[in-house]
Amino acid sequence: MREWLIIVSEPAITAIDAIALLVILVGTIEVSLIMVRASIRPLPDQVARQAWLRYARWLVAGLTFQLAADIIETSISANWQTIGRVAAIAVIRTFLNYFLERDLQQQQRECTPQPRQVP
Repeated sequence: MREWLIIVSEPAITAIDAIALLVILVGTIEVSLIMVRASIRPLPDQVARQAWLRYARWLVAGLTFQLAADIIETSISANWQTIGRVAAIAVIRTFLNYFLERDLQQQQRECTPQPRQVP
């Protein structure tokens, strides 16, 4: 039974890691193009901030895929190094998610028009 699990898990781990790499690569290319464009013609602060928040979303998505691959990997090789890597990725992803959500909420507050008070 364990051999079957290893045979199925290894290609799945490789595929999920490849997806994570692709997600991070696409996000990096996207923000790089925006920054090259910004060096030619400066972007408004709001647009630059949105670009970095979008990049953070790409990174969180990539880390989520990596975490999924690492969780599968721990099922076939439960050594402390693998468990430590999964824990580190989970902590990094949690912190990124927390700060990303906080930044998004702040940006929504800044972009939402405040109701006018009538005297």
